[in-house]
Amino acid sequence: MALVLQAATFAHQYFGSFVYKTPSKSSDALKLGVLSSAQINAAAIIHPTETHPHITLYGIASRSQKTAQLQAKKYNFKQAYGSYQALLDDPAVDVVYISTPNGEHFEWTVKALKRGKHVLVEKPFMSNAKEARRVVQIAEEKGLVLEEAFHWQFHPAAHKFLSLLEAGKYGKILRTNALMTASPGVPEGDIRWQYDLAGGSLMDMTYALSFTRYFLRTTHPDVIHSVTMRPHAPDPGVDEAMHAYLTFTAGSSVGDGAVQSSIYTDMSRSWVGGVIPRFWELPSIEVETETAILYFYNAMMPHLYHYIEIFDKKAGTTGVVRQYAGGPVWGGVETTGGKGGRKGWSTYRWQLEAFVERVRGGEPAAWVSNEESVTQMEVIDALYRAAGLPVRGEKGGEGVGTGEKQG
Repeated sequence: MALVLQAATFAHQYFGSFVYKTPSKSSDALKLGVLSSAQINAAAIIHPTETHPHITLYGIASRSQKTAQLQAKKYNFKQAYGSYQALLDDPAVDVVYISTPNGEHFEWTVKALKRGKHVLVEKPFMSNAKEARRVVQIAEEKGLVLEEAFHWQFHPAAHKFLSLLEAGKYGKILRTNALMTASPGVPEGDIRWQYDLAGGSLMDMTYALSFTRYFLRTTHPDVIHSVTMRPHAPDPGVDEAMHAYLTFTAGSSVGDGAVQSSIYTDMSRSWVGGVIPRFWELPSIEVETETAILYFYNAMMPHLYHYIEIFDKKAGTTGVVRQYAGGPVWGGVETTGGKGGRKGWSTYRWQLEAFVERVRGGEPAAWVSNEESVTQMEVIDALYRAAGLPVRGEKGGEGVGTGEKQG
């Protein structure tokens, strides 16, 4: 139900603009350039920027000057560019948000970094791990901030769920089960169905793998037991759905032992009885420990609605916890919305709080390291290989280096 969640976030942030007064911008506010006119822009970066005092909506680029002008007028950008390169060539732009199709992340991230821009790039980070390692190298050489937009990891609810696992009260983690589906499915013709644009359910729904690795505090799987995929009929190289069964070693903070993990992604989830879409099936993860089963419902966009259910296996009782602000990470932090942040902030707004803090030279309360983003891509590559599919960006000998040569 990713499309429904995205639409709900648009509405959430639109009505939120009436609740929270638009802050005055600081004299040294960063100038944001948005690369593409993608639908996700409004929720992911435009509305969050409107409520942040230290960053402004400076420019937006499209492949069409007319489209860029319409977007600039609609969202009050100062500049409109008829090409992505024109935006990058503007020395006034400090930071760039990249929401191009997955297969173009590498090309435009490289170009942005080489033009001296800090970059916030949509997930999945790149098409493959080779590209990921290269862009990280360039960012380090240039001394620039590069961040993968795994927005859910910045939300207080994610930190609360992790803190429950790390507390040790429920013992070691035994197994996990994470899923993300689309029902109704992603429409035919959508870019997510195109291999050449790094499409596929594991790529687009990379959240399920991210939930698993984040809460296990782990890196690569010890064993990939099985990976089963359902190919997309028009292009068998694209996974319509994927189910992976893995063994990870949990990090010491959550048990330090072998964990059996199931990951399921599906961009065209079947309807119940063929007539009812599974609108209730939001991106979630279940974690079983020695004494409890903990379930995080809607881990992807908990700002809309979520709950953390804790079933005590010994007592047979169930408790529910929610966390919309503050919490174990943000609780004592002075943010631009006050101490502990604001309950009405979306995951994207929490992410922007951290990103701007890092660009301005501070140490944000939450962060997704470049090392973590590279590892995530390495695991995705491994799962595609295990499924007998080509790694994104490598079909027919293509892949890393293509975009860089075009710079």
